Parts: sequence; structure tokens; C-alpha cells
Amino acid sequence: MTATSAKAKNTAKAKSSTKDTDQIEFADNALAQLLYGPQAENLTRLSEGTGVQVSSRGSVVTLAGQGPKVAQAKKVLGQLYARLRDKEIDHVDVETVDGAIRLSEPDEADPWTGQTKDMFGGSRLTIQTKKRRISPRSKRQKDYVEAMLDHELVFGIGPAGTGKTYLAVAMAVQSLIQGQVDRIVLSRPAVEAGERLGFLPGDLKDKVDPYLRPLYDALHDTLPGDVVIKRMESGEIEVAPLAFMRGRTLAHAFVILDEAQNTTAMQMKMFLTRLGEGSRMVVTGDLTQVDLPDGTKSGLRDALETIADVKGVATIKFDQRDVVRHALVTKIVQAYDAADALRDRLKKGYRGIKDEGQGDDSTA
Repeated sequence: MTATSAKAKNTAKAKSSTKDTDQIEFADNALAQLLYGPQAENLTRLSEGTGVQVSSRGSVVTLAGQGPKVAQAKKVLGQLYARLRDKEIDHVDVETVDGAIRLSEPDEADPWTGQTKDMFGGSRLTIQTKKRRISPRSKRQKDYVEAMLDHELVFGIGPAGTGKTYLAVAMAVQSLIQGQVDRIVLSRPAVEAGERLGFLPGDLKDKVDPYLRPLYDALHDTLPGDVVIKRMESGEIEVAPLAFMRGRTLAHAFVILDEAQNTTAMQMKMFLTRLGEGSRMVVTGDLTQVDLPDGTKSGLRDALETIADVKGVATIKFDQRDVVRHALVTKIVQAYDAADALRDRLKKGYRGIKDEGQGDDSTA
């Protein structure tokens, strides 16, 4: 190695190890302590998520690390503090910090801009329910909430844990509370293939409720239990299997179809044509979890191919970066995606070897 190249290498190494330092000071020490969390666990999570060294003294937080990451961490702290101050949220936990980090990441297609605009989207994208305020925790969640506000029909596609159903139910509850719709209709294919309910014990409600439980869970997370019961008894909230949608026109309603990948093309067409005056419709599903019989095309896939470009329709596609459940869920989704990709490569390799062998035989 020449002296010049060695010097250049050492200079680059020194430059890469240089850390930028910045500080942020909060006016209200009590709010700052809420922001930090118990034993400063939120600051620890911020450090883990951004790779920045984070330390606090009173209402002053010091950040040290690579320039763009320091700017990102400062932005996260500043905006979470502003949300506490403006009473958009009443506490910050590690999940809130994780979501803020995801929202603050620069777009893949764009260089880091350092813009300070509200990464949460402001009050317009904050969903207000009876039990809690709900804000997007990833960029695609933000796009999803915007799409539900601005479009009459929205498809939310992606893996488990990305908030597709939860955000749709929260948006429906807000619309009902604010009087924008008269009722909420939540639906699912009652069973994975064919809706054959007769073999289950109990009456019809007992047969279908287990398949609709995730929808009930989302309702109870956004409304008090007695309110859910009262509104269901009055018909303002309806949870029903997909088979019950046939022949109806759903006007002035917020309609959600969950697990839509397990519909047939005919079922999907039937459901989409239920949309009535003053209504909004959200269709959610995961195309990697189709449980239909072999050879049956998913109605969700068919709909995306057929009407995705129709004016008034929005499609939001989530991936593992948007998983907002336990951090382990993200790792599980990534592991399965990697395994699927490996199987696909092995299959292609096997087919290539087989085709090459057949070519040799024909030549001989």
C-alpha cells in the first residue's frame, strides 16, 4: 500500500468515526419527564432505533452520532414533545417511539432533506375514538389513513400486524361518532373456504362469532364495552359474515371487509357492488395467506387486477417495515419472507437443471 492510499484510508476512517453532537431543550420539565418515560426507557429505545447516543440532564437531551441520524433523533423528540404539549397524546411509550422513528425515516427514493414538517400528519390524521386517540405509526399507515379520508373505496394489503384492520375500524368508529355515517358494517368470510358453518355447535351467532372475533376486538379497543353492545343492539354497528351481504345496498355506512384474500372473485364482486350513497368501504387482506382451495383465484387479487385504476379507488400496500405489533412479529415476518424467497430460488434452480437435462436428452 502506498503512503498516499494509506493516508486517504486513514482520513476516511477518521471521518467516518467522527460524531456530530446536538442538544434539544424542553420548556416544560414535567412534559419532558413524560417524554423520557420510566427510567428513561423511551430515550433508550430512541438510541437503539437510531444508533445515536442519547443522554438527558433535566430538560436537556444531548444527542451524539452520525449527522443525519442525530437530526432524525432530534426530530422524533421534538415532535413527540409537541404532541404532548398540544394534548394530541397523553403519554409516550416505547411503541410510540418506534412508530415515530419509522415515520421519521427518509423516503427511499429521496435524499435526507432535514424537513421539520409534522411527520404524523397533524390533527387531520389523528383518529379520535371514545377510548383513545390513534395516530399512524409508519409512512404507509399515514398514507392509509389519508386514503380512507379522501377515497370512497380503499384496499389495504399486507402482512399481519401492520394495522390494516385496526385503523379501518378506528376510522369507522370516528366517522360514526362524528355523524358522518349512520352505521358501521364489519364483515369477513365466515370460514376460510366455502363458509360451511353447519358442522359447528350452537346457533348461527355461535357458529360465526369465532371467525369475526378480531373485528370485535378492534371495536372494544376503540369503544367502551357497554357502548358496543348498545350500538349493536340498535343496529348502528353490525358484524356479519360475508354471506349475509348478498342482496343488500349499504347506504350512509362505513363498510369493512376483512381477510378479503379468502373471498372468491364472485363474492368480491358481490361485496363491492353493495356500496351505496354516502358510504365508504375498506377492504383488507394478505395475499400471502390465501386459504382457498387449490385452483381458486382469490377475489382480492382479482379485484386489484380489475379495478385498482378506477378513479375513487386507492390501494395501500404494507410490508414488514409497517408491522406495529411486538418487535418479534417483525422478525417473524422477515424470516418467513426470507424462507419464501429461498424456496422460490431453489424451485427456479431445480427447473433450470431439469430443463437443461431434458435438452441434453433431446440432443442425444
